[in-house]
Amino acid sequence: MRISSTVVAIAALLPSALAHYRFTSFIAGSTTTGAYQYVRQNSNYNSPVTDVKSSDFTCNAGAKLGTNTQTYTVAAGSTVGFALDQQVFHPGPYIAYLGQAPSSVTDLNSWDGSGANWFKIYQRPLTYSSNGPNWEMLSSVTFKLPTKIASGLYLLRIEHIALHSATTYPGAQFYISCAQIKVTGGSGGSPSKVSIPGVYTGSEPGIKVNIYYPILTSYTYPGPAVYS
Repeated sequence: MRISSTVVAIAALLPSALAHYRFTSFIAGSTTTGAYQYVRQNSNYNSPVTDVKSSDFTCNAGAKLGTNTQTYTVAAGSTVGFALDQQVFHPGPYIAYLGQAPSSVTDLNSWDGSGANWFKIYQRPLTYSSNGPNWEMLSSVTFKLPTKIASGLYLLRIEHIALHSATTYPGAQFYISCAQIKVTGGSGGSPSKVSIPGVYTGSEPGIKVNIYYPILTSYTYPGPAVYS
């Protein structure tokens, strides 16, 4: 779906409760799993995280650890993703990270994602019109896992950065969820890794930005390059 800057500006004035959304279900190939079956359930309900330095920034508030969350086994290179409980209503980009659990971890429910274990595997491409970026208001987002990764246990983290009030920091809203997956058939690889929180400062041009004026002719994604 394409949306003009005028429509987005009007949408930003609507009551915030109407615009909030959560990534609740893991997608593997053509299968959409049950809500919070493989995705850690947070206690944030329909509210976003705004502090990029908070421990809530890893997997959202209340999702520091899993609570009887199942782990989905999926092959490296497979198409995976997340479905939402309602359609995204705020303008902004979609980004995905993988966090590799230490070898000592045998149950992902017990790992909080701490340490420099994360690498970016996806950022949804943008197209542009005379009104600026064509922000897509999706009800699901899918992408492929890299093939050159080690087999093992991972947290798969999805992030939608809502930019309707991002002219100051804090202002951008981060809608975050983590799925628990076990990757098989990986061929190894050495991605550069970051910590989450720690990957952003909040002052990046992709986080602190006025998306309405002047009209954007480009958008700079925050964080590291996509590992491929």
